[in-house]
Amino acid sequence: MVDRANRPQAINAPGAAAPGPSVDISAGGGRVAARLPSGDSVDILLYGATVVSWKSNGGDTENLWLSEKAALDGSKAVRGGVPVVFPVFGPPPPNHGTSSLPQHGFARTSRWEFLGKSTSEDAEDPLSVKLDFGLYSSNLSEEARKAWPYHFGLVYSVTLGKDSLQTVMNVRNEGSDVFEFQMLLHTYLRVKDISTTTIAGLHGVTYKDKVLNSTTAAETHHALSIDGEVDRVYASIPQRTTTVLEAGSPRFDVVRDNLDDTVVWNPWAEKAASMGDFAPKDGFKHMLCVEVGAVNGWQKLEPGDVFEGGQIIKSLL
Repeated sequence: MVDRANRPQAINAPGAAAPGPSVDISAGGGRVAARLPSGDSVDILLYGATVVSWKSNGGDTENLWLSEKAALDGSKAVRGGVPVVFPVFGPPPPNHGTSSLPQHGFARTSRWEFLGKSTSEDAEDPLSVKLDFGLYSSNLSEEARKAWPYHFGLVYSVTLGKDSLQTVMNVRNEGSDVFEFQMLLHTYLRVKDISTTTIAGLHGVTYKDKVLNSTTAAETHHALSIDGEVDRVYASIPQRTTTVLEAGSPRFDVVRDNLDDTVVWNPWAEKAASMGDFAPKDGFKHMLCVEVGAVNGWQKLEPGDVFEGGQIIKSLL
């Protein structure tokens, strides 16, 4: 492991004396679920290591939006939850190591291994459980290995705490060749009403507006509202925390750790109507993607080196 400043902090869990969390694997082995004594829970598919549910507030509040027509059988990427984007964000550029890959790469459409759970004690979060998932070059489909022939290892850690969820990606170069990559955690947050939802923490940050032909601008709003299709890449954000507010009250804190960028996305009515797996069609009124990542340029990883980055999402109800 390479020592780095700004390495993501761990959320740990209780000692043996405290009531412990439960972890269940589905009969078919395709889903892992964890539940805390508080009632908080998380469900992760092995397909894509996709988090498809995160409940807090004693288990009464679902924090993630999942399409009613999301494919959960491994036939296509999941629409909703927290898909993992790696090693390229968006359509791959020409003449690059990722050029033969599909949009958003292969991590979200590959089957991951469940590596197990871990718990320990932490004064800030005395009850939590960490679930680890692995994806390796040897596990990829023949098509994906041919398209991206590098030797790598990914460990994705999902940590459930009381009213919090941490997701961290560890990328290792296990080969003899340098490779470049991008990564993104494509989080679909559930909101009550997009018309009264705002985002704070992006004021003054330069963004690329993919709705307006990738033109660039600086964010002028202290509280950004969503009133139409939005697809923006905010780069090199100085402030670690982005806050989602509902009717002026904080609903989520999204805290980046060793990741500089955030994508804000909502398809709005016309684009939602054009996506076959987006349901209900007015679901855009109840979701907002706030996606932390490293997507402005490329991360270069030398043989033997490690990159790690992630987020902590806090439910503020």
